[in-house]
Amino acid sequence: MIGELYIVATPIGNLDDLSPRGLKVLSEVDLIAAEDTRHTRKLLSRFGIGTGMISYFRGREASRGAEIIKRLESGSNVALVSDAGTPGISDPGWLLVDQALNRGIRVVPIPGPCAAAVMASIAGFAGPGFLFIGFLPAKKKARLDLLAEYENFDHDLIFYESPRRIIRTLEDIMAVMGDRRIAIGRELTKLNEEIIRGDVSQVVSKLVSRPSIKGEFVVMLEHRCDKPVMGREEIVAGLKALKDDGRSLKEAVALVSQQGGCAKKKIYAEALCLWGKK
Repeated sequence: MIGELYIVATPIGNLDDLSPRGLKVLSEVDLIAAEDTRHTRKLLSRFGIGTGMISYFRGREASRGAEIIKRLESGSNVALVSDAGTPGISDPGWLLVDQALNRGIRVVPIPGPCAAAVMASIAGFAGPGFLFIGFLPAKKKARLDLLAEYENFDHDLIFYESPRRIIRTLEDIMAVMGDRRIAIGRELTKLNEEIIRGDVSQVVSKLVSRPSIKGEFVVMLEHRCDKPVMGREEIVAGLKALKDDGRSLKEAVALVSQQGGCAKKKIYAEALCLWGKK
């Protein structure tokens, strides 16, 4: 008899968020495939679960997947968990699920916490829907290119970001998409949970004033605003008036950007031409 593969969502912070059904499955399966067995052991210890584990992480998904499939085909029931949240949502999981389904193995979802869904529920944005795009690229050019693709997207965007890159990413958003509304969640469901909402520039100001930034971030960026988009003639006219008034290039760009409706990057490009620096 072939075993079953359970995809078990685990807490993103507060361990009490593990569902009763998830607790039951983790207690009863023959094996738990964990992204990090050390991390998962803390969860199992909290609930007195003694099920054996095998590691299943990026870089070993193919080889470990083959081993897990053998166990399933021999009749063992296996639960897949990631470090936090739902496996397969920016965490290892999709490959094992694909392998199992291709072999006719039943895959059973055990729903629960997902940081993206949590953020969508607390952001307070009335968008027509949202698109989850995982982690943004670590390299600046790739990140800017991706943001440019979604500059005029008509749905909210949700993504994950590290504390090391959060400020740079928010600054890139302002440069490409303009200063629109945003909500960020830090350490969601944990002891130091924090939610900040406002314009991107306001959130950046709050973060840069801190001596250090810790914790993982979930970011929800509001969809394209309904403000009228400034045309090139309007941008140039505004910049020229400020230049004639003796304002610096930097000041002029900042002032025109405050009118909204256009990405700061475009305004800056026009300013470079007007100031003869391009």
